Amino acid sequence: MRGELDIAPVTLVEFLRNADDLVAFTDLAVGCDGPVMSCVIVSQVPLDQLDGARVALGSTSRTSVRLAQLLLSEQYKVSPDYYTCPPDLGLMMQEAEAAVLIGDAALRASLYEAPRLGLQVHDLGQMWKDWTGLPFVFAVWAARKDYLAREPKVVRKVHEAFLASRDLSLEEVAKVAKQAARWETFDAELLERYFTTLDFRFGPDQLAGVREFARRTGPTTGFPADVHVELLRA
Repeated sequence: MRGELDIAPVTLVEFLRNADDLVAFTDLAVGCDGPVMSCVIVSQVPLDQLDGARVALGSTSRTSVRLAQLLLSEQYKVSPDYYTCPPDLGLMMQEAEAAVLIGDAALRASLYEAPRLGLQVHDLGQMWKDWTGLPFVFAVWAARKDYLAREPKVVRKVHEAFLASRDLSLEEVAKVAKQAARWETFDAELLERYFTTLDFRFGPDQLAGVREFARRTGPTTGFPADVHVELLRA
């Protein structure tokens, strides 16, 4: 957001905070329409028992953290004592009743650590879907509006290349997962399931989810509840 890049993936919260300066690429995002697997709340107690309890927030994602806070506040009517720390479940559980994790840390916690420790795992994407009936978008691809004004053809070519790359990766997802498994602690079968669980679209339903999130969180998160999301025109 310092203006160092002209085109980049941007977390949803940062995009909405800077929506006046950015235009989102259509049909391209990272989100879910149900479970996401890699954004979770891990808890020692039922979520409706977290009022006043310590909840550790992994220091890696503002969007997932804000979503978790929203769900706990509005759906479960609790006001925990939040604090931020590195995303290490073992250390988190020494000081907190629950923890918010994303990415590899969330996958490890969901699949291995939480079952071993007898902890509850709550998928943020599924919680949002159950609550609102809408998909959730965690990140978008965006271009700076001033760069789009200067280089509209370049921006559209980049957009087209991203879409083609996404489509090819999904067509060959088994191959992508096998390659990724060489560098990960997860096997190819799990990674293929994870990649196909993610929703890489950004259409009307996803936009409705973004607007609902903005309506519920905007005034306390640094953007208007009715923030305007500008999409790249064809």
